[in-house]
Amino acid sequence: MDKIVLNGCRFYGYHGAFEEEQKLGQIFVIDLELMVDLQKASQTDKLEDTVHYGLVFEAVQKQAEQKKYILIERLAGAICDDLFDEFPAIQAITIRISKENPPINGHYQSVGIELERSR
Repeated sequence: MDKIVLNGCRFYGYHGAFEEEQKLGQIFVIDLELMVDLQKASQTDKLEDTVHYGLVFEAVQKQAEQKKYILIERLAGAICDDLFDEFPAIQAITIRISKENPPINGHYQSVGIELERSR
């Protein structure tokens, strides 16, 4: 299956299990792989024959910045639900969400989750 990829999308949100995360917020980095049949778009060169990744970004941004969840697992699930509802051409989604600065004592680049969902 062909893929549309959005890498390193950064959003400021208020998701987290700790009260500080919900009050202060933090940056969430979201990567998406959208499995879509891109054969027609590769032949026609028409936007309507693909999934508009600008609109995908806006849908993800709405969940990440306007909603609040305790778990990033739930944020990822809500994003998948929205994308399946809004874009019928998407057959499957792999989503990764990372927190670069969670309230965990230690040295690391980031922590996060990955979900794979399909219709």
